[in-house]
Amino acid sequence: MALTLISTHTASGDSSIDITSGITSAYSSYEFHCVNMHPETDNKTFLFQVNASGASGFNEAITSTYFRAKHNEDDSAVSLDYIAAFDQGNGTAYQVLPNEVGADGDQSTSGVLTLYAPSSTTYVKHFTARFNDAHPSDITMDCFIAGYINTASAIDEISFKFDSGNIDVGTIKMFGVG
Repeated sequence: MALTLISTHTASGDSSIDITSGITSAYSSYEFHCVNMHPETDNKTFLFQVNASGASGFNEAITSTYFRAKHNEDDSAVSLDYIAAFDQGNGTAYQVLPNEVGADGDQSTSGVLTLYAPSSTTYVKHFTARFNDAHPSDITMDCFIAGYINTASAIDEISFKFDSGNIDVGTIKMFGVG
């Protein structure tokens, strides 16, 4: 499948990146490539949420699941864990992508969120995401997130942010998949 670049959004000390145009019926799915998202301070969680067409507040109901693999830089510990605390059961909070992202110069998070059939007015909107982040304690975490947005309304806006503080730097590229 071909990717068509629709827009590029670069953060520099911003509280969030809100993409409020470009998600249309032109493509059956959209990919959001988040590149080197770097928080201002350590231990921040990168999140997303959406708006249905005509809605505001980034608070659509999400049902999701979350697991991750992690490996310490010094090879002292490895694990594969299901993280129930990051799931939502028809919750309206921002969805956790990677958590505990470090703020050192060599720490950030990057990954891809795919939103399927956002313009459908019949079915819920499925999503998948995979992110890798560098933890403040020199741990790499490979995060897998999936779920659905529980609305039959079209989705036309998406927001990305850290759970507190600003996005120091980072780039999000939105692609149409076709």
